[in-house]
Amino acid sequence: MRSVALAVTDGMLHFEMALAYEVFASAPAGVTAPWYDVAVCGPAAVRAGLFRLEPDHGLDRLRHADTVIVPGWADVDAAPPADLVDAVRAAHEAGARVASLCTGAFVLAAAGLLDGRRATTHWAHTEVLAARHPLVDVDPDVLYVDGGSVLTSAGKAAAMDLCLHLVRLDHGSAVANTAARRLVVPPHRDGGQAQFVPTPVPDPGDHPLAALFPWIIERLDQPLTVEDLARQARMSSRHLGRRFRAVTGTTPLQWLLTQRIRHAQELLETTDDGIDAVAAATGMGTATTLRRHFNRTVGVPPDAYRRTFHSRAAEPPG
Repeated sequence: MRSVALAVTDGMLHFEMALAYEVFASAPAGVTAPWYDVAVCGPAAVRAGLFRLEPDHGLDRLRHADTVIVPGWADVDAAPPADLVDAVRAAHEAGARVASLCTGAFVLAAAGLLDGRRATTHWAHTEVLAARHPLVDVDPDVLYVDGGSVLTSAGKAAAMDLCLHLVRLDHGSAVANTAARRLVVPPHRDGGQAQFVPTPVPDPGDHPLAALFPWIIERLDQPLTVEDLARQARMSSRHLGRRFRAVTGTTPLQWLLTQRIRHAQELLETTDDGIDAVAAATGMGTATTLRRHFNRTVGVPPDAYRRTFHSRAAEPPG
């Protein structure tokens, strides 16, 4: 997945377009593996919000890309340009992985790429997407949906989550974490997390769970329960569950499992520890338990993940 093409046209949201370019256009410091070749593809001149840009290539270049990124589409009440829709459809038919950011899902839906698939977009527009394209299984509650060759994200910050997810798929979690540190964003939010949290997320240190998160991370090798977390946070298990969902958009056990899986990925990439040792270090207990959760979450067994990513992570910084 070396070549990435940004599909742009008048009316694109400049935030999502710039975000994708920032992630894919330059390798993080110390990463020596071949990075992406990025092309901006569109009409001769494009107006995106306050900005005007001149794409490097026409939309016909999309069909030669490994990955096509479709940024947010500003006017969801209007049909996306036919030439953009046709070019995105042709790219997918040619074998490209196609990902939409925010309301870019309307372009993918118009191209027929979401028919019969689960997809998402910004929570404020999910009802419109579902009504206009009834063959699409619209999920209004998630950050992004990975459908293999077709991926969709919710709005704004969730677009960053999807872009980092693509980096993680292509280069492994260690490189994705390095990219996240450069961008000063969280290294991973699972696509299944809620995109809309009804209460505002407090600033660090201003909520009762601020000290709990690092406490958990330091003890991933231990068999923690909700009762253990509640005791550490000095609140009831039920109150902890409510607080956790308000802050993270997910449950304590799901968040804990996600941290265990991510730690397992890092160990598989950066060490030669056996699967039993990785299971013990991540609190999974046994290799069987690790394999079951890892396969369900990541999509491949731990052994296959290591074969794919271990050599890349082991390369010395350049």
